[in-house]
Amino acid sequence: MRGGLRTRLQALQWLARPRRPEPLPVVLDRHRIYVLPTGFGLFLAALLAVMLVGALNYNNNPALLLALLLAATALASALQAHLQLAGLRVDAVSAEPVAAGTPLRLRLALARDDRRPRRGLQVARGPATASAEFADADRTEVDLWLPTVRRGWLDLQRIRLSTTQPLGLVRAWSWVWPAAPVLVYPAPEHPAPPLPDTGSASARTRQHPLGDELQQLRPYRHGDARRIIAWKHSARRDTLLVREYERPTGTELLLDWQALGALPHERRIARLARWVDDAEREGRRYRLLLPGQPALGPASGDAHRHQCLRALALMPDA
Repeated sequence: MRGGLRTRLQALQWLARPRRPEPLPVVLDRHRIYVLPTGFGLFLAALLAVMLVGALNYNNNPALLLALLLAATALASALQAHLQLAGLRVDAVSAEPVAAGTPLRLRLALARDDRRPRRGLQVARGPATASAEFADADRTEVDLWLPTVRRGWLDLQRIRLSTTQPLGLVRAWSWVWPAAPVLVYPAPEHPAPPLPDTGSASARTRQHPLGDELQQLRPYRHGDARRIIAWKHSARRDTLLVREYERPTGTELLLDWQALGALPHERRIARLARWVDDAEREGRRYRLLLPGQPALGPASGDAHRHQCLRALALMPDA
């Protein structure tokens, strides 16, 4: 019975505003704020009803005055709970992409246009909840940790802002449905084989003071370390010469979708995601080849990593 009642309540929630994703910023006005008594509020309402009936039955004016005073306090509490949300503005939502299976931190930016104190605000999406308060500033940020299951776009669905302040007799709430899905990267394969031994045949080199191979001798410049001075060559020419070395930068990796044809579709995505992370960790330049898309790279760095993982996250299902 509880499960059926919960299902009916969830169905009724979809009648509340908004009924579709909406662009931000969003201001909570009286048309989208709902107020209902809590369990404690219902108990107080029943208690006040008994007090009123008893006071009227026995013509007890002090009891009648007390019941009416408590009822007025409860109504003022309901109005104050409504005002806790009225005028609140949701400016933006943002999140850094994470791998599937890792909790995603969703950050909400809240603001107010008045100096009305707002305390005890609760922000929730499903099982994830967080608290927010406006003390002296007119803006605040709230972090919600959302579970992630699969790669691709994560639809935020509706986010609930609620409060039971000031007395806990009623609950005021409102819904926000940001039209801003966030991206979830594919979960990297673990464990995974080492990086493939592919790429260009010749390794590139660059000058490096601690390199492995001697490249050339050049005149001494102010600031050069004494350990790289070629003393014998300098003695022959009566001028200071220093050694310049070169160090291989490594071959460019080729991460090819077609080369993993023996693996299932999702396993290919997971392995390529792992290889992208490994290549970045080793400082290698790499190129990613995916079907139906232009080649990504060769390059390295955070921007290239995001571009590759985004392409893998948005790969169509098999």
